[in-house]
Formats: sequence, C-alpha cells, structure tokens
Amino acid sequence: MECTLDWQGPDGMLFISRTGSGHVLAMDGAPDGGGHNLAARPMETVLAGAGGCTAYDVVLILKRGRHAITGCQVKISAERADTDPKVFTKIHFTFRITGKDLPPAAVERAVELSHTKYCSAVAMLEKTAEITHSIEIIAE
Repeated sequence: MECTLDWQGPDGMLFISRTGSGHVLAMDGAPDGGGHNLAARPMETVLAGAGGCTAYDVVLILKRGRHAITGCQVKISAERADTDPKVFTKIHFTFRITGKDLPPAAVERAVELSHTKYCSAVAMLEKTAEITHSIEIIAE
C-alpha cells in the first residue's frame, strides 16, 4: 500500500494525496494553523478511515450472515490529548444499522468482531484511545 502527498503551495496548508489505488484525497488545516479550510483536517481523515474500516466489516459480516441489512451509518466522536502529539484518547462509534428483522445479537457480534478481530484502523487507534461503541437498530 502506498500514498503520495503533494503540498499545494506556499500560501496555505493544502495537501493532495494520491493513493496507490488511484484515488485522490485533499487535506487542509484551519486558518489559525496556516490553512484555508478547503478540505478535511488530517486527523479527521484518520477518524473517517477508521469509520470506513469498521462499517465495511459490519456490513460484510451481516451480509455474509444473510441478514437483511439495508443501511449502515457510523457517527464517531473523539477526544484528543491536550499536548503534542495530540493523539486520540477516547473514540466512540455510534452504529445506526437499518434492515428487516435484524437480530440485535447478530449486529452486536458484527461490531464486536470488527473491533476485536478485523478492523486494522481500530486496532491501531486502540493503542492510545479508549474505544467504545453503541448500536441503534432501525427496523424497516
């Protein structure tokens, strides 16, 4: 896996990342840090990546279990350390799973498997952060 980042010039902190899979991701900073608020902050992209990693797992596990999942939303809230490096210290994932006749135990198991076995992003983040989650199941 690889990624190349290019700084977009001397008047800001915009970076364009080109991934090994051929995709582009922009990141910028807040104005008080020299950025122009043109894109997500780098640490926001870390959270988004963790959310994508665990949501992918949960959907895949439920689909493989032949559960009628039709939607998956993950909201993430995080706290960071006050001093540099300002690592994440607490991260809470709220899963909102939509489907027909979804067994709560199956949804809980899918989230647990993602967080304890499959999601590499969560595995890395739990080295510095307390990881918690909650689940809401919405019946269709």
